[in-house]
Amino acid sequence: MPTVDDILEHIGEFNFFQKQTFFLLCLLSAAFTPIYVGIVFLGFTPDHRCRSPGVAELSRRCGWSLAEELNYTVPGPGPEGQCLRYKVDWNQSALGCLDPLAGLAANGSALPLGPCAQGWVYDTSGSSIVTEFNLVCADSWMLDLFQSAVNVGFFIGSMSIGYIADRFGRKLCLLITILINASSGVLMAISPNYTWMLIFRLIQGLVSKAGWLIGYILITEFVGLRYRRTVGIVYQVAFTVGLLVLAGVAYALPHWRWLQLTVTLPNFCFLLYYWCVPESPRWLISQNKNAKAMKIIKHIAKKNGKPLPGSLQGLRPDEEVGEKLNPSFLDLVRTPQIRKHTLILMYNWFTSSVLYQGLIMHMGLAGSNIYLDFFYSALVEFPAAFLIILTIDRIGRRYPWAISNMVAGAACLASVFIPEDLHWLRVTAACLGRMGITMAYEMVCLVNAELYPTFIRNLGVLVCSSMCDVGGILTPFLVYRLTDIWHELPLVVFAVVGLIAGGLVLLLPETKGRTLPETIEEVENMKRSGKNKEKMIYIEVKKLDTPLN
Repeated sequence: MPTVDDILEHIGEFNFFQKQTFFLLCLLSAAFTPIYVGIVFLGFTPDHRCRSPGVAELSRRCGWSLAEELNYTVPGPGPEGQCLRYKVDWNQSALGCLDPLAGLAANGSALPLGPCAQGWVYDTSGSSIVTEFNLVCADSWMLDLFQSAVNVGFFIGSMSIGYIADRFGRKLCLLITILINASSGVLMAISPNYTWMLIFRLIQGLVSKAGWLIGYILITEFVGLRYRRTVGIVYQVAFTVGLLVLAGVAYALPHWRWLQLTVTLPNFCFLLYYWCVPESPRWLISQNKNAKAMKIIKHIAKKNGKPLPGSLQGLRPDEEVGEKLNPSFLDLVRTPQIRKHTLILMYNWFTSSVLYQGLIMHMGLAGSNIYLDFFYSALVEFPAAFLIILTIDRIGRRYPWAISNMVAGAACLASVFIPEDLHWLRVTAACLGRMGITMAYEMVCLVNAELYPTFIRNLGVLVCSSMCDVGGILTPFLVYRLTDIWHELPLVVFAVVGLIAGGLVLLLPETKGRTLPETIEEVENMKRSGKNKEKMIYIEVKKLDTPLN
């Protein structure tokens, strides 16, 4: 009996139906962007200072410019000027317009300082969750928690989605995650306080990445084997398109509630996929629902304008079930080669997440034009995807993957030493780093499954990729707290972990041209078989050369 792949060879592996479905699911991928990196705009922290009653009136009376007002009334630049104020009654009439503090103390540093009891003044025409809920100074950690909460949701959702999608079907899970994501996004936009906003953001995290993964699974199950890798890469490119759109929308809507509402409402349109996207026939076959699967296959054939041969009316699963093996977490570390693969892959998933999210967050703290910088750095993700498609089947996986990690690390290190006045060079280094880590991120997605035998492949991908979300949980604290110590310190950390990741990748075997391993023994022999193959080719050349002499 034929498999779904056999039938797709006759009715179209990537024809009208697949292209239409692919486009619809790519919209879903693009809509995931505001949840993953929206913190850059939602949590933007502008320059700020303590609100001191009477300062504004004194400034108007004396005709001060903003620079003069800051010079006379703020303790100093940096955290001291942002989080502390002079304990002075600015309403007293004895204060003059020229150095008003001179009569209170011989030296301004001798004046007592106190916390910002009256709140803060923010130098921005828009708003963010930082300005509305005063997430600065002693409460700045609450911004870190906000982004970490969504990554905790990613972690829990990703860990459970494999079971849920296999148990209840791809389509039902997709529609439920879309509904919950859209509803919680709207509720977050109208949250009355920080606590409710945090809860709804956590709920978004629980379902949004899960929905993105289901879309990825669906499109790869609808297309033929030859197109599977390409559509997987382009599906991630759609996420990059979402980055460009997000930059434009955030520029047009500088108020966080309107921005959150605008990027969330389109998600309700995805509920129309109930009529547009069918269930995966591969999942239906795995559930012994062959009649429903054949009905969908006939629908695909009709959409593609291809007849379904009468000899292909029966169906069987893509993988025949032989001896049933129960995967265990211990299988990921029991044998030497698989243990090495697991540890290196876990570290690379962690590194990719930390560098990707960390570079985006750090860019939001740079103090230049955040919208243009975000837009330019997103553009370099397109050549990153193109380079992957160009190299993985020509050069292989290992060297492009290792080089991309090293380029990302080297670019971060170079950025530390580039002067502030060479803005174009800093932007260039940032773009190189972003392109490198984007390639590394997409490469680890592709290679992870190729390094495990069949019976623990899903478990291996699940466990290793979970480190991506662990990295996302830690990244906000890493970026925002280290920046308080030294603005470039996060880049030094990124450089170190990126360069180490590149070196570790070189310890993995090359998987180009290999069939997916079926057993643990095949994985254990991957490195060894590569060396034997090289020796065998060398001996054959020698034998052919001998008669010619």
